[in-house]
Amino acid sequence: MIIKKLVLPAIIALSLLCGLPAFNFAPQACKAESKAQTTTKMPTVKINDQEIKLEIAQTPQEIERGLMLRTSLAPDSGMVFLFNPPKQVNFWMYNCYISLDMIFVRDGKIIKICENVPPERTKDYRKCPTYPPGEGIVVNQVIEVAGGYCQKKGIKEGDAVEFSLK
Repeated sequence: MIIKKLVLPAIIALSLLCGLPAFNFAPQACKAESKAQTTTKMPTVKINDQEIKLEIAQTPQEIERGLMLRTSLAPDSGMVFLFNPPKQVNFWMYNCYISLDMIFVRDGKIIKICENVPPERTKDYRKCPTYPPGEGIVVNQVIEVAGGYCQKKGIKEGDAVEFSLK
């Protein structure tokens, strides 16, 4: 048990610094850490000088649900979607009530930003547009933040992305 409490968090921290290859262990690590202490570490991403606190979506169900039904996001917060191995993706806004910026990341760099993607009002998910339009884009991660965040904070395609636990 001691090994699990010491080694697993170290593996997770190292995996974050190396592009999240072992991040699937995070839920177990959080459980182990929560027994040992009352505060759990929060995943964050640093883009330029901006630090964003992240919720994690990594299972197919979490990825599909994303930020559905949310009416707001806290300042400097968002959600990261993890794809290991990298995957060709499109995102939609079905049942989303707030505008979002979608930041598509591959190998530690922003390769595409879809800014101010509007909430989707259709009742038929098959009619939802996808982002980016077309065949999709191969990524390791997608970060969603409040609409307008990227423009306001000067985040652009080509910027480096650094994940950590705090």
